[in-house]
Amino acid sequence: MVRALSLAPLSLAAALALLPVSAAVAEEQKTSADIQLENAAAAFEQKMEEFGARAERIQADENLTETQKGLRVAALWSDYQPHVVDFTAEATRQAGLIAEAALAEIDVEAIVREAMAGVEPAIEGMATNGAWAQADPEQMITYGLIAQYGMDQALDAMDEVEAALTVPPTPPIPAEI
Repeated sequence: MVRALSLAPLSLAAALALLPVSAAVAEEQKTSADIQLENAAAAFEQKMEEFGARAERIQADENLTETQKGLRVAALWSDYQPHVVDFTAEATRQAGLIAEAALAEIDVEAIVREAMAGVEPAIEGMATNGAWAQADPEQMITYGLIAQYGMDQALDAMDEVEAALTVPPTPPIPAEI
């Protein structure tokens, strides 16, 4: 029974974790997805506060045994569980739209410029090296592999950012009582 009471705020907290991402994407102007997620979160928060108040009244009832309290809170939770499912589904839908907006804001050229800025001094240093000054085919292959490795690292970093933004967080599943 205590777990049921503690899960409601946790579910809300997990689902509301999307709101900072939403705010970071559009600080100046909220998107439709931001507004819909905020509205869904507000409605869900109200339902969970209502659940909490009703569960507290059940717990405060001195005429009930602990077993009766547990059964009543479990029955009450079954009434509110569809709200958790609905909010989770809405948050998932809106998270996709928010992630899409975040990806649209990523400046790929700036990421490449930054990656190249870190590599350029090394390239200039190697260019003045005797091995670079001489067109040794084996050295050229080696340096080509090094350059390819650096580019692969930059592309992997971009893939990680994209993956992090496209996968919505999974809210915790309420434990059964």
